[in-house]
Amino acid sequence: MDIFDKLSKNPGNIGQHSDRAHGYFTFPKLEGEIGSRMIFRGKEKIVWSLNNYLGLANHPEVRRVDAEAAARYGLAYPMGARMMSGNSDMHVKLENELSDFVKKEDTILFNYGYQGIMSAIDAVCDRRDVIVYDSEAHACIIDGVRLHPGHRYVYKHNDMEDCEKQLKRAKDLAAKMGGGILVITEGVFGMAGDQGKLKEIVSLKKKYPFRLMVDDAHGFGTMGKTGAGTGEEQGVQDGIDLYFSTFAKSMASIGGFMSAERSIVTYLKYNVRSQIFAKSLPMPFVIGNLKRLELLRNEPEHKAALWHVVRKLQNGLKEKGLNTGRTNSPVTPVYLNGDIPEATAMAADLRENYNIFCSIVVYPVIPKGQIIYRLIPTAVHTDDDIDQTLHAFTEAKKKLDKGVYKVDEIPVFS
Repeated sequence: MDIFDKLSKNPGNIGQHSDRAHGYFTFPKLEGEIGSRMIFRGKEKIVWSLNNYLGLANHPEVRRVDAEAAARYGLAYPMGARMMSGNSDMHVKLENELSDFVKKEDTILFNYGYQGIMSAIDAVCDRRDVIVYDSEAHACIIDGVRLHPGHRYVYKHNDMEDCEKQLKRAKDLAAKMGGGILVITEGVFGMAGDQGKLKEIVSLKKKYPFRLMVDDAHGFGTMGKTGAGTGEEQGVQDGIDLYFSTFAKSMASIGGFMSAERSIVTYLKYNVRSQIFAKSLPMPFVIGNLKRLELLRNEPEHKAALWHVVRKLQNGLKEKGLNTGRTNSPVTPVYLNGDIPEATAMAADLRENYNIFCSIVVYPVIPKGQIIYRLIPTAVHTDDDIDQTLHAFTEAKKKLDKGVYKVDEIPVFS
């Protein structure tokens, strides 16, 4: 068989809908200044689909520093991988500032969060080691685990009884293989919005010999007294051995990092293949991220504004009888029942008639028959944005319950 024939005949669970969804439900184009309201297909919409938690994307100081750094350095500098020719004082400064903020000895920068954590998992674990991970871990973790040549055990989401069961299996196998154990979970789960049970996992270290890696992409900048993340929120930052986050959420930028004890970060710098064999993070992003981190640390009003929006939105949805599940973070899911055509018809109604743009999540990401509308609050959303959104969802829920959105196939918008 020609491999291209296989791809053409089986485009995948999501790709099979591309002829109807492309440009509207998938790969939509949001235009205008990044904010709570943007332009979609020529009309202004209230947007709940941007990971701009602290509203820094269009902060005037951020825009100024980004522009000045780009004008001074361009996007090419420094040329080459960090190890060979792409290091700079500013890269080192950003790593040091991050280490201080998250209370770890050292930090390694990643060009992209997704590739960084994947490659870090691959670097940390060899065929003798055993990985134990949460069943709802992000795709970047799943792909990192797939790279692992050894054994891995998955535990039911946030189920500490099952986690301990898998740790017992891992302990026996690791002892037999002469390896170690790495437990991987998230600080805040990006779909359901619930926090990982970091405190409970850390307490299991008293009984089992493992190291803990935490992906805190949605917790960094939003959780904890200072915004240093979910480990700070739960008082167990010291118990996290490998702390990872990305700049793509609260920092509204590009890149990521992992912080740990100095000897381990040194090992990562010489063994994470996605960094050794890739060009260094361009200087404008490094300088821009330094400014974003400065604002995150010194202007707590952005985090306070975010949480005002979070509480008003989530409380309002609950008061309207809508199910937001188990979230205890800014991530705000709205759970409904329906099939894929119904979900898309409702999303289209929200966009076209109520001017609400939000992301829908359906099978195969979640079980068949369920719909999640995933709302991401930001510090720049207004009370008026929230009021309009609550009204829209209340009306749409009534229509869904009455069967108004029952259609045979995904609607097409030319």
